[in-house]
Amino acid sequence: MTTLSAPADARRRRAKGSGGAISLWTPTPLTKIVLVVTIIISAFPLYWMLVIASRTNREATDIPPPFLPGGNLGQNIQRVLNNPDAHYLAGLTNSVIISSAVTISVVLISTFAGFAFARLRFKGGKFLLLLVLVTMMVPLQQMGVVPLYRLMVSLEWVGTLKAVILPYLLNGFGVFLMTQYTEQAVPNELVEAARVDGASTLRIWWNVVLPAVRPGMAVLGINTFMLTWNDFLWPLLVLTPDNPTVQVAINSLNAKYGTDYVLIFSGTAMSILPLIVVFIAFGRQIIGGLMEGAVKA
Repeated sequence: MTTLSAPADARRRRAKGSGGAISLWTPTPLTKIVLVVTIIISAFPLYWMLVIASRTNREATDIPPPFLPGGNLGQNIQRVLNNPDAHYLAGLTNSVIISSAVTISVVLISTFAGFAFARLRFKGGKFLLLLVLVTMMVPLQQMGVVPLYRLMVSLEWVGTLKAVILPYLLNGFGVFLMTQYTEQAVPNELVEAARVDGASTLRIWWNVVLPAVRPGMAVLGINTFMLTWNDFLWPLLVLTPDNPTVQVAINSLNAKYGTDYVLIFSGTAMSILPLIVVFIAFGRQIIGGLMEGAVKA
């Protein structure tokens, strides 16, 4: 039998703690330094965006550039909102509506489909899941933009939000993600026990599956909302200039004979606020779901 060294034995005793509880791992100084450097590198683009958004165009192009925020942020935001070519508030509202509708649809449909593929046995299930995987391998937006646009023209949906929402209500990646997550988070014995108790398939999905896969739904929700919010090509094609999304509105902030960096950075700074709210809301769901699973374990 291998004898544990004194430091290893001490770590084992600390890990056990009193009453068999496992204590938290204490990070080393090197780990703390790496985390601080990572946070600084990740947050610096956001900080730089705020610095430029609070300056004038002359100050933004100075050499060396300014590294502290200025006092023109409110004035620059007012310029963005009053820009006659951008229709920024309309774009912000449209993006919230589109991203929220697409996210809710993708998360719910993917969760239900993932439950079906992972825990229900039906003829052709593996073949249908294979078709879902094939859709992930084909760039549908680039290859299907022309026929999809012609379809929207025939439906007379060009210029409406329906033309942006409908093509993204279902996501192959979301179905695949929730299928894999359901297989890991929902034991088959739990589903069978619910059936023995007389629960229907819909009741099992609502009362058993949804609470278990909540962290996966949060991850999918963040990813879907972010991708839909940042989409530019398709809204540019099917929406009118006076009814844009926020990304198209930011693009319209460009001056005719030059680039107004301050205006663009101010519009971009305002556009990330809904993303921050979504990250905070869904992030709490991820942490809550993981902690709940850890307590149950």
